[in-house]
Amino acid sequence: MKPIALSLLLAAVCLAQSSRPAMERALDEQDREGLEKIIANLTAAAGKNSGDARAQYRVARANSLLAQLGIELGDRNLGRSAAEAGIAAAKQAVALAPDRAEYHRVLGMLCGQVIPANVMAGLKYGKCAMEEVNKAMELDANSSEIWLSRGVGNYYLPPMFGGGVDKAIEDMQKAVQLKPDAAEAHLWLGIALRKAGRNAEARQALNKSLQLNPNRKWARQQLEKTPSP
Repeated sequence: MKPIALSLLLAAVCLAQSSRPAMERALDEQDREGLEKIIANLTAAAGKNSGDARAQYRVARANSLLAQLGIELGDRNLGRSAAEAGIAAAKQAVALAPDRAEYHRVLGMLCGQVIPANVMAGLKYGKCAMEEVNKAMELDANSSEIWLSRGVGNYYLPPMFGGGVDKAIEDMQKAVQLKPDAAEAHLWLGIALRKAGRNAEARQALNKSLQLNPNRKWARQQLEKTPSP
């Protein structure tokens, strides 16, 4: 690649990173304290606007990111507590705006994020996770994030409950197809491919994720633990 083209590419990446919401940047950097402060501020604002679906959604999404951080740090209690805290706000957002696919997606994602901390929770939350993400799919079948959420749900949901890694890979590949520059979709696809023993493809997906979002610590950690072919 020519120096000028490389400089333009790096500038574009930096611009994209600076425009990412603060809560997503906190997840990239695995900044638990920063993410918890954001949640506290959003929760306070939502408390003053209980009839504002968007305010409730922001609380739910931020808690979903904190639950994801719990998974990344291996802190199951954090993951479970954040997901359960976000479910209440997500349910309120869905009740206020039932036609918003994104609100159903986040509710389904939160229900699914409880399961890694306690597999038996699949009995209670697995149905919620599948129903809400499927509802989101009905409302917007062209959303990369919805396909990714379903894929993550299938990744954690045991085959006995209708999930499994093969289904997860199919959903994540669809997410990448719909939005090729979605770093998170490439990240999760790499993780699922590694679980399936397809390490060469996994490393390719993880490298692509890091190319799109170099600040994502978890992507780098996942690449480092993926065996070279």
